[in-house]
Amino acid sequence: MTGSSLKDCSTCTACELASNRQTVVISRGNPDADVMLIGEAPGAQEDVQGIPFVGRSGRALDQLLQEVDLDPSRDLYICNAIKCRPPKNRRPKKAELASCRSWLDLQLAAVDPKVIVLTGATAVEAILGIKGGMTQLRGQWQSWNGRSVMPIFHPSYLLRNPSKAAGAPLDLTRQDLTAVRRRLCER
Repeated sequence: MTGSSLKDCSTCTACELASNRQTVVISRGNPDADVMLIGEAPGAQEDVQGIPFVGRSGRALDQLLQEVDLDPSRDLYICNAIKCRPPKNRRPKKAELASCRSWLDLQLAAVDPKVIVLTGATAVEAILGIKGGMTQLRGQWQSWNGRSVMPIFHPSYLLRNPSKAAGAPLDLTRQDLTAVRRRLCER
């Protein structure tokens, strides 16, 4: 992929997902942001609009970000580990993650974030190579290539577990995002 740029991503055919996609979903937000949020893969709405996190999960994510005083369009660069929607929103296969990794690496190099937020187990596995339950990983600062990394629950998980009680996934995610905000203030 030497000499490739992110604009070349829209014509990528490196894996089987290219044959079924409507749109390549690259990013939204600020390419100069200090925070890069990485999700799993585009869903149905993202595939139609070409923008990550614009469906129900995206609206939930934006609400949480705003609650901790992070503006999704100003303070974050938002993308996914893979750029094309898997059929029926299934989890991306290892080969698909590997095929898309060079595009994600280009994004990481271009944005050069100080903090990375990983939403869900697939994003954690894609970046950190850690497989395991998000219950143990979320909220624990990790380090990757000199950057602070915060794993959080995926917004779709929060939609399935909507309790607002203290200690519930929604409350824990709000705490995790508050820790991200504090980490930015320390720099």
